[in-house]
Amino acid sequence: MMKFTKQNFFFLVGGMIIYVVDIGVDFWVASRYFCQGQYSWSILILCFRGLSSLVSQIFSYEWFKNDWEDTDTGKLKLVFLVHLFQCGIFIRYWFALKYGCQAAFKLTSSRDASEADPSNFTQKQAIDAMTDINMLRVFKTFLETTPQLFLQIYILMEHGKTHFYQYAAIIMSFCGISSSMVDYQISLRKSLPDKDEFHVLSKVMYLFYKLLTITSWILSISLITLLSVRISVILLIFLWICGFTWTLKQHTTFCKSKKMEYLYRTVVGIILIFSFFNIKGRRTKVCISIYYATHTVLTLGILFVCMFWKPSTIEEICFTIVGILTISSLVLGIIFLVVYYSRFHPTIYCRSQACSDEVDGVAGQKDRVKNGRFQNFLMQ
Repeated sequence: MMKFTKQNFFFLVGGMIIYVVDIGVDFWVASRYFCQGQYSWSILILCFRGLSSLVSQIFSYEWFKNDWEDTDTGKLKLVFLVHLFQCGIFIRYWFALKYGCQAAFKLTSSRDASEADPSNFTQKQAIDAMTDINMLRVFKTFLETTPQLFLQIYILMEHGKTHFYQYAAIIMSFCGISSSMVDYQISLRKSLPDKDEFHVLSKVMYLFYKLLTITSWILSISLITLLSVRISVILLIFLWICGFTWTLKQHTTFCKSKKMEYLYRTVVGIILIFSFFNIKGRRTKVCISIYYATHTVLTLGILFVCMFWKPSTIEEICFTIVGILTISSLVLGIIFLVVYYSRFHPTIYCRSQACSDEVDGVAGQKDRVKNGRFQNFLMQ
């Protein structure tokens, strides 16, 4: 296990700032649409926000309950109340900042820091706290931030008129997706054994692979939504059913209870609409090839259909620009994907059982639960 560094601490602080600003921007944009009489857009934005917050609080509280099995019930009741008021993430940020500050500054500034074991208790607390936050941020990214990005791009295409708050929402969506993707990979490298360090070039390759493929797909479904909202909804539901069915066949073991496991599989089905998600930590060459080949076929099919059955709301020049952006981002995204997997991707899944054995032998039962949770949550 690697150390929790000062750079990790500053990334954590930056992620928290983005999280808080994103909440403010969402309510600001929703209020602007409401004042303009666009009630449906305002309600959708608040629904995305509410759904992601609700799911995040449920998982956060469940993890607290699992990790604090021997803790005083009064403490858990207080944590439950905080989560009930949708503020559980801030408890986790408080723990992460507290342990992160100790691990990154106090230990490294001590006299015997060079002799300290990188897997010591404080380091592990900081890394575990950061890991849980980043898992929750992945849920938020695909339950709220990505749908929000899709909605704003669709509104821009449909109406053609732009306002500053729309650009603010799009920029914050891209910032949210970018930070959560990179922070997730940092946590992955630190929490599982036998990992290479996540260097700057690795971060760039992974970030552009995810951002470009997601952007291409969002532009595609925005076009099909302009063509027909009904067709778009049917397509998205069909893709979710496919993703949910695949998770069922994988027999995931992320949660302790069956109800929570089905909720997890439901969320993974939504994530799979937008990006590939490796839920078992195994070799994914075939699965990821099928996934992005399917997305490529669907994207080209949507563009082909729109060329002959173009919505009256979108102008010729606008469709040309969107088409070029869609294809170019898809091609570049696939290129970054190939480069990342061939040069920079960690090889943990080819030794997943060995990693599991090593983690189980490091510490006690609580450590096994913590590592097991993340080991069953691998998004490659």
